[in-house]
Amino acid sequence: MHIEKSDLEWAASQGMIDGQQAETLWLALSEKTADRPRFSLVYILYFFGALVVIGAMGWFMTAAWEAFGGGGIFVISALYGAAFVGAGSRLWSRNGLKVPGGLLVTIGICMTPLAVYGLQRWLGIWAFDDPGEYKSFHRWIKGGWLIMEIATIGAGFLALRFFKFPFLTAPIAFALWYMSMDLTPIIFESTGFSWHERKLVSLWFGVVMIAGSYIFDHRTKEDYTFWGYLFGAIAFWGGLTLMKSDSEFSKFLYFLTNVSLMGLSVFLQRKIFVIFGAIGSFGYIGYLAFEVFTDSIFFPFIPTIVGTMILTCGILLHRHGKKIEQRFISAMPEWMKELRPHVRNIP
Repeated sequence: MHIEKSDLEWAASQGMIDGQQAETLWLALSEKTADRPRFSLVYILYFFGALVVIGAMGWFMTAAWEAFGGGGIFVISALYGAAFVGAGSRLWSRNGLKVPGGLLVTIGICMTPLAVYGLQRWLGIWAFDDPGEYKSFHRWIKGGWLIMEIATIGAGFLALRFFKFPFLTAPIAFALWYMSMDLTPIIFESTGFSWHERKLVSLWFGVVMIAGSYIFDHRTKEDYTFWGYLFGAIAFWGGLTLMKSDSEFSKFLYFLTNVSLMGLSVFLQRKIFVIFGAIGSFGYIGYLAFEVFTDSIFFPFIPTIVGTMILTCGILLHRHGKKIEQRFISAMPEWMKELRPHVRNIP
């Protein structure tokens, strides 16, 4: 639930509280949520600036940096990381500046793969194979990147012990997503691997990420699992969608899986699953229209009726959603209620 000052003023006008209580309560709530990210120009600038710096030291890295050599890359990136973490820790302790402080710490953590790459290049030590220049980290799937990803995950969890900032889970989830791809050449090293194996590893790694995020979702008051759910859904849905099958039954199972994702979205209170589920379901309906029933004059009427029924359900939920939800929850057994994550009230 999102509360605005006008809501408290309405409560005062209805005699539920007096005007002074409304003002005092609003000031207290404003102070309590001062360090929470919100959609405003200031916070947009905070996050955009952080993403620019992260991109500069990641996606936009050029081959020219290789001229510094492994030792130079390690020293520069380590100094960058230490400077950002140090500056972030200073802001973190100041009232109202936890968000920029946490973002600076996150930038420092995002220097980890570059620093580890420089160290490995300097020492000539690679866990599996030499993956090539750092600019290929975001382009090619190779087992040689694994140590960089493990180090990033470890650094992220270490930072979370000292800075309770949910966005710190973004580099952790991102590194886990990359790991899901880079594990494929490691697992199938002896037999070789195909695109099918890559998709299979991605699918199951996505399941593990979603399950892990769900477990953590029960243990935290703030939302530390958004990025885990996001990249877990990308890995799972991407691997599932890219799989090819000539079986109509397999395609129908794909459709049912996407419908289940939409149901999971309601259970977990996460919109990301309904987005992927809707895209997958719509893709299956498109397949039926253009491949299976391409010459049928009656087929266009069927999805029209189904779509109209879905819209009608949406209208009914809008009008009576609270009552339906309360009845649905009250009908749940206690063990199922306890399985649902906490409701997230994020401004």
